[in-house]
Amino acid sequence: MSKHKYIVAKQKTPEEQVLKNILSDNIKKYRNRRNWSQFALAEKINISTNFLADIEAGNTWVSSQTLTKFAQAFEIDAFELLIPNEKNMNPKSQLKNDANKKELYQFSQDLTVVLQESINKAINHVKKQYKISSKSQK
Repeated sequence: MSKHKYIVAKQKTPEEQVLKNILSDNIKKYRNRRNWSQFALAEKINISTNFLADIEAGNTWVSSQTLTKFAQAFEIDAFELLIPNEKNMNPKSQLKNDANKKELYQFSQDLTVVLQESINKAINHVKKQYKISSKSQK
């Protein structure tokens, strides 16, 4: 019998991968805002460049201590590294966001029509009150 053990990689859940992608995107965003290379950031927080590359690729997770080091380096709160942006929202959130945008657009269109009608009524009221005709404005 062989004493060798086979290590099987644990299957990632979709939620875990979404969190890794959010963290990855935010680390890259904050690093690029400061014009830091991966090497410079890794050196600042005392991790290897390879480990940082794996984090930024969304391949690995970090400990709470490492998350805190990132936050300190970027001078932000740690939770900000886990705030999703539109790029990495899960599909359900993205669809809901798209529906909200469509609803907001339709509301703005309806509001524009109502406001234009109200403005026209107000203009006509003032014209009648001061007996101004469109022809006499010339």
